[in-house]
Amino acid sequence: MRRYVNIIGPVFLLVLWGCQSPQQNPEQEAQAFLAFYDSLYQPLYYVAAKAEWKASTDVTPEHTGRRIGANDAFAAFIGNPVIIRKTQALLADSARLEDLTVRQLKQILLSAAAYPGIIPDVVAKRVAAEANQSALLDGFEYCLEHGTWGCQKTITPNQIDEILATSRDLNERKRIWDVSKQVGPALKPGLIELRNLRNQVARAMGFNSFFDLQVADYGMSVGEMMQLMQETLEQTRPLYEQLHTYAKYVLAKRYGREVPKMIPAHWLGNRWSQAWPGIVEGVDLDPLFKDKSAEWIVRQAERFYTSLGFPELPASFWEQSDLYQLPPGSTRKKNTHASAWLLDLDKDVRSLMSVVPNFRWFETTHHELGHIYYYLAYSNPSVPLVLRGGANRAFHEAVGDLISIAARQVPYLREIGILPPDKKIDQTQWLLNEALDNAVVFIPWSAGVMSHWERDLYEENLPPDKFNQRWWAYVKKFQGVEPPEPRGEEFCDPATKTHINDDPAQYYDYALAYLIKYQLHMYIAKHILKQDPHNCNYYGNREVGTWLWELLALGKTKDWRTVIREKTGEDISSKAMLEYFQPVMEYLQEVNKGRNIGWE
Repeated sequence: MRRYVNIIGPVFLLVLWGCQSPQQNPEQEAQAFLAFYDSLYQPLYYVAAKAEWKASTDVTPEHTGRRIGANDAFAAFIGNPVIIRKTQALLADSARLEDLTVRQLKQILLSAAAYPGIIPDVVAKRVAAEANQSALLDGFEYCLEHGTWGCQKTITPNQIDEILATSRDLNERKRIWDVSKQVGPALKPGLIELRNLRNQVARAMGFNSFFDLQVADYGMSVGEMMQLMQETLEQTRPLYEQLHTYAKYVLAKRYGREVPKMIPAHWLGNRWSQAWPGIVEGVDLDPLFKDKSAEWIVRQAERFYTSLGFPELPASFWEQSDLYQLPPGSTRKKNTHASAWLLDLDKDVRSLMSVVPNFRWFETTHHELGHIYYYLAYSNPSVPLVLRGGANRAFHEAVGDLISIAARQVPYLREIGILPPDKKIDQTQWLLNEALDNAVVFIPWSAGVMSHWERDLYEENLPPDKFNQRWWAYVKKFQGVEPPEPRGEEFCDPATKTHINDDPAQYYDYALAYLIKYQLHMYIAKHILKQDPHNCNYYGNREVGTWLWELLALGKTKDWRTVIREKTGEDISSKAMLEYFQPVMEYLQEVNKGRNIGWE
């Protein structure tokens, strides 16, 4: 691959200048450039994506090396100085170009800014550092028991999650929570290097920081994005404080402890306190999946989409995806974070998961296939290659999460035979569980902790000796959660979150996705299904499928704010989410009477 990098520059220059003609008008010139760009962009993208797939599904030094080589070639093309100068020149005459042409050129320039060829040595170092960081994270072995000669017993991330979700033993919970943070110190040196390299490439292209570069994908400044995060936090704070108060009273009783001011992190059923499963008694659906296979989980998720009129997944999806948990004793290591992939910007779609038959994976599988169908929808001739993406990055997550909401609906679970007809459901408790496990409590984490810490990391060049201090200050401020005991700078707890390493400076995507998904869901329930948003059923409704497919098929061809207004009649806000959970708010205000609300 490195030989390819060495020759691509001269060949590219010769062909590019051959594309230009003084007789062409600006639109014709831009179209000739775009056609040439696409002819190299797609194959190079595919080679890099396949190398990343292999490096994620079979973590070895060899596969990491191949990933670095493939990404070098891709970066050398999209960040080529001639690409940058040509794109800037064409955009200088944007008033004479069609809107879709301008959108493509701006997207090309944003892509180039991530790998600017004007600093090739820095770009090459970034590509290598990111590959090595991913390999370290994906191949890390969490040690449960240390011996004289090293680790005697390991534990998988799935096992960590299972224990934190189910154990009632606080000593065991504390031990497992500590184990879940082991990877942080190993990742800290790489994170420091990556922060510096990422900021260098962004500043070379005129951005204030790498965070600023990532926010630019929304057509917003850092200040505007953080203002939107702050507004979201303020609007949802009253409901979150009620949930926080309720949860700490329930957990204090469960563990036989005094009610704390802040919730100790190991009391909660998630490594980062971003979701609070298991707090609501009687809403445990895992036993309903005991006679189902992991394959059934994935096939049922596909049936959900085909019931809406979507096509069946291509045969290659089933042949090339890596869907299930590795068997005990397997020597192969893979990334354990669920993900969906579009490798060729056309029809090669795959998913990387570790599915086991439980409700969490049932929801997750519906979510990941939402990404897959989004890929398939916008991989159509009317969407140019460089605009084959979500309306914004958050839209991709919103669509996956929208289907997660649909997958939780009681009528759907009854129709597919998961929920027995005679099993009674307390709708308020069901909704309370959703707020705690998969919705409202996620906002202080995403819009608060993650977005603010990464803003500080890149925009302020947060000193490494303040990484953990700043992290836990934000966890306490936004989530009302504290560590089981003080955490010094010998740890690096933010690095334990995969997105800090692999999807940097983008976590506000998830906060916005939560707002968007409830806007989409409330519109579907009220205006298409005409059913109670808390008790509705998408399954088999072709009208819902048509409305949704038309949204997905747009890709990035329209401004995301326009898309939201056209599809829901409203601008983005937390209004729909708060309306959806209003019954929970009313219930908690009654339950929490006489209690000190919040933690300040």
